[in-house]
Amino acid sequence: MTFKFLKEDLSASLVVFLVAVPLCLGIAVASGASPLSGLIAGLVGGIVVGSLSGSQLSVSGPAAGLTAIVLDAITSLPTFNAFLLAVVFAGIIQFLLGSFKAGVIGYYFPTAVIKGMLSAIGLILILKQIPHALGDDKDYEGDTSFIQFDDQNTFTEIVMAIQNPAMGAVIITLVALALLILFDTQFFKRFSIFKIIPPALIAVISGVGLNALFGLYKPEWALQDLHLVSIPTSEDLGGLWEQFSFPDWSHFSNPDIYIIAITIALVASIETLLSIEAADKLDPKKRISPANRELQAQGVGNMLSGLLGGLPVTAVIVRSSANISSGAQTKLSAIFHGIWIVLSIIFLADIMNLIPLSALAAVLLVVGYKLVKPSLIKSMYKKGLNQFIPFVVTIVAILLTDLLIGIGIGLVVMVFYILKSNFISAVHFENLGEDKILIRLNKDVSFLNKALILDHLEKVHSGAEVTIDARRAEFIDMDIQEVIDDFVQSAPERDIKIDYKPFIQH
Repeated sequence: MTFKFLKEDLSASLVVFLVAVPLCLGIAVASGASPLSGLIAGLVGGIVVGSLSGSQLSVSGPAAGLTAIVLDAITSLPTFNAFLLAVVFAGIIQFLLGSFKAGVIGYYFPTAVIKGMLSAIGLILILKQIPHALGDDKDYEGDTSFIQFDDQNTFTEIVMAIQNPAMGAVIITLVALALLILFDTQFFKRFSIFKIIPPALIAVISGVGLNALFGLYKPEWALQDLHLVSIPTSEDLGGLWEQFSFPDWSHFSNPDIYIIAITIALVASIETLLSIEAADKLDPKKRISPANRELQAQGVGNMLSGLLGGLPVTAVIVRSSANISSGAQTKLSAIFHGIWIVLSIIFLADIMNLIPLSALAAVLLVVGYKLVKPSLIKSMYKKGLNQFIPFVVTIVAILLTDLLIGIGIGLVVMVFYILKSNFISAVHFENLGEDKILIRLNKDVSFLNKALILDHLEKVHSGAEVTIDARRAEFIDMDIQEVIDDFVQSAPERDIKIDYKPFIQH
């Protein structure tokens, strides 16, 4: 661990902290857990997972992708304490997955799908933050699913927010956005103070200040309760400690505990592998995160989070992208963001509870835009339809479902194009003129190519000279070999001359 970039990492950690706190709280409430359990998961994800992880820029915490699973688990188990036991066991399973090198799965996600995921997350951030920017905070902060917990969907929520805007929230959002855009220009970047104090922090402070002014001079515009960050408060540490929950080991023999633990471990592991792969794509230094070590770190994090009363943790692309866009250089940023969460719980709850969600919406709107810049879409289009279509399908699928389902649909489309590409390139047919035909078999020739080869061979007329060159092939399916052998055997009867250069087993 290096302190060479301490200034950059500290600055970025403040932004991630401001983004992470409402996400932790919102996901906890939507999961049917106490707000404190979300903050515990956030601090464990920052300090513990951040310290053990080999990823320099990814940030972990409670994930929206697990919300439905967690809610169902808490509802179905006898107590929340029984659920915490399942989280501990999920951590053990994750650690074992990393130890047995299961992280290699993460290397099989195509770039087009990963970039589609990043763009989809960017669009979701923009669409989901529009209602918060307008003062409609009924849906919890951090919801990324198309169908929301308030029975609305992404688009109907926006329509409702536009119809009933809160003037105070709108003004705070516009001012915060203006400051974020202004301080990101080259003119302001020249001043050293803006290299130390992140523009996002200035935007949030402006939101607090404006809301205070509204309270004094325009009370009807002032934002309260639902529209503000809401960290649990306590008069002393003893009272805070009483809010903690711990696993109930008496449920050790309950089979439902293990089913939930396996489900959480698998879904959290897949989401983690996707997120670190995406974070590596965004990393300006293009560092590669060790996937197996990440699973082990997440496993330790989930064990500890469950022991302390927290929700399951995963690497989360929203926090990670905010971290990267804020100039983080090393894992110190993730660790410090966890420390800020600890301090906010113990000392800063009253101050944090003054922050309008609309100010944080402005920060996330900018993060979202950076993930889905038009230049990225143009670059993917230039790479050809075999890359662009899976990219677009992944975006649309994630936008209309959720992260894992959308990724699955994107992978299916990508596999189709891979098979199509191999299908076309595996066999080369060429008419050389004067009744001379070349059939060359390249790479791997599977049974999928059988119909195409039969079609071309049936069109060969009497008197033709056919060269079948299989020397470049690395594998030929038995079905294909039989087709060729039958054609070579029957060729003399059809007055076809054959020059057969057979496949050589490597």
